Amino acid sequence: MANGTTDIAESTGPATDQASLETEDLADVRVQDEAPGETPSHVNDEASSDGKSQRRHRSISVGVRSLVIGAVIAVMAAAIATLGWLYIDVKRQLDAQASQSANDARAEKIALDYAVNAAAMNYDDLQAWKVKLVAGTSPELNQKLTEAAKSMEQIVVPLQWTSTAEPLVAKVRSNAAGTYIVDSFVSVQTKTVQGPEALQSTATYSVTIDSNHDWQITDVGGVGAVVGPR
Repeated sequence: MANGTTDIAESTGPATDQASLETEDLADVRVQDEAPGETPSHVNDEASSDGKSQRRHRSISVGVRSLVIGAVIAVMAAAIATLGWLYIDVKRQLDAQASQSANDARAEKIALDYAVNAAAMNYDDLQAWKVKLVAGTSPELNQKLTEAAKSMEQIVVPLQWTSTAEPLVAKVRSNAAGTYIVDSFVSVQTKTVQGPEALQSTATYSVTIDSNHDWQITDVGGVGAVVGPR
């Protein structure tokens, strides 16, 4: 029996050694497959997962940042558009006011110049006065004033009427659709045969001007104010 046991032991010894060698060889193969400097596959999977997560996080961050920037740009664009509209509206109002002021000043100058020319006369040269009296007037008013001047001549000549005039002020009373009514005030120094000493008075003229027809004077009130009773 001892010999048999020894034989079995001896016979199994080499087989066991062979199995151990094969196991070691397999381990060596696995180690060789995972060469130095290379990351194991399970580590690569984890790194890949982390990379995807980071890219997704960056993508979300970029998306949120883009939305914020877009919202800021939209708000700024709206603010700029509002400011632009306000600027245009204010500019339009200022332009309209400037235009209206310029038109008022023009109407007042026309009216005041006319009032001075109408108030200043000399019985020795009524023709020059008549020319100034109708200057800048519409055809219809021209005819009316020409007739009025003839009537006034019958008073001015016998009285030996001489008057000088200085402008005081003119003010637009109303403006409707380009038709201005202007009140003009003129300081008048008058001499007649009955009063050789100069008499000072203030003549008031109401002058209507149509800016739609080359700023013609279409009506005048108070032309005879300087020839009132003495």
